[in-house]
Amino acid sequence: MKKITVAIAGLGSRGLETYARCLKQYQGRAELVAIADIRPDRVRVAAERYGIPAEGCYDSVESLLLQPRLADVLFICTPDDLHYQPAVDALKKGYHLLLEKPAARTVAECRHIAALAEEMQRHVIVCHVLRYTVFYQTIKSLIDQGRVGQIMNVQAIERVCYWHQAHSFVRGNWHVAADTTPMILAKCCHDMDMLLWLTDKKAERVTSFGHLTHFTRDCMPQGAAERCGDACPASGNCPYNAQRFYLDTFEKGGDCWPVNVVAPEPTREKILAALAESDYGRCAYRMDNDVVDHQVVNMLLEDDVTIAFTMTAFTATGGRCIRICGTAGEIVADMESNIIRMRPFGGAEEEIDVRKLTSDFSGHGGGDARMISDLLDLLEGKGVSPALTTIARSVESHYVALAAEESRLAGGKVVVLDEFTQQ
Repeated sequence: MKKITVAIAGLGSRGLETYARCLKQYQGRAELVAIADIRPDRVRVAAERYGIPAEGCYDSVESLLLQPRLADVLFICTPDDLHYQPAVDALKKGYHLLLEKPAARTVAECRHIAALAEEMQRHVIVCHVLRYTVFYQTIKSLIDQGRVGQIMNVQAIERVCYWHQAHSFVRGNWHVAADTTPMILAKCCHDMDMLLWLTDKKAERVTSFGHLTHFTRDCMPQGAAERCGDACPASGNCPYNAQRFYLDTFEKGGDCWPVNVVAPEPTREKILAALAESDYGRCAYRMDNDVVDHQVVNMLLEDDVTIAFTMTAFTATGGRCIRICGTAGEIVADMESNIIRMRPFGGAEEEIDVRKLTSDFSGHGGGDARMISDLLDLLEGKGVSPALTTIARSVESHYVALAAEESRLAGGKVVVLDEFTQQ
């Protein structure tokens, strides 16, 4: 069988460290033939690691897309504000797309990508990787079997974790909403998609509250230095000490995410240089960040289903938990423990240990690799997995997240989705 050829635009944590690695698992089915990034060091590392010849290396997604179509599918892993135009240009070239979330930053852009994909008859798979995890697929199976009856209410929490918030949303690439997207879209369109998928309903109304409360100069420890290190009097007790985050982690053998975001192909010298020069070494209370550190979203779906969703930075560990309340029972599940409890009304509780169903908990609970496998199945003509969805359905999660942000900025006003998406 002919291999599916792949090009990757954007060689950051997702493009280089996640999807390119995933493709190696399927090297009998797929071949990486072209790469693009504005950073020469990333292109060099990727070319050496994956054997990409010079003619397959490009200094930007734009230069890659100036060429005749180079591959069957393009993985767009550029920064959030650089998804829309490359997606449009690639579809016009005839590429299928694996499109990192968020697909785009506005309702109009999302609609345009969906319409163009239909016009060009191309597949666009948005990287909503939670759908592909054994954890959520097991929950979906229980629901589809009718085990909880008719779903009435869902309560879900995303525990971002204190250090992940500081790394990505205070110091990192997503700390200014205007440069990327609001945090509820950047971090939680995963969750919005998963909630709509599990319930199999569309959202009708959304309201939201949230704030940036803690990661501000008002909460800065007294005398805190501009940068973390021995010169900062708060360094010994501060949980956001960047040296502890990155250098200590590296010296204990941790050279993957998030250390390799701060310093690709990390060494002690590279990390020290990054902490001295980049935002990753700055005090978490002295940044110019403006995205929320906690937010709640309430949704009314079709058939009067209600959802209460919380995203918070202020947890000791990361992960997601969910409670699904139906007319015949409830499901209580925690992604950190990988335990799912099915509690039928009037019956015995069933405990499902996801660790007995799979051993792959790499990237997003194994969702990254399974998404790539399902994409290859689709392009090979083997059919569509239950987790795969059209771009038109995928962007519904974006509409919910964008509506939630509009509500939050307006003090929690109720946003009607049908009206919002026609603006």
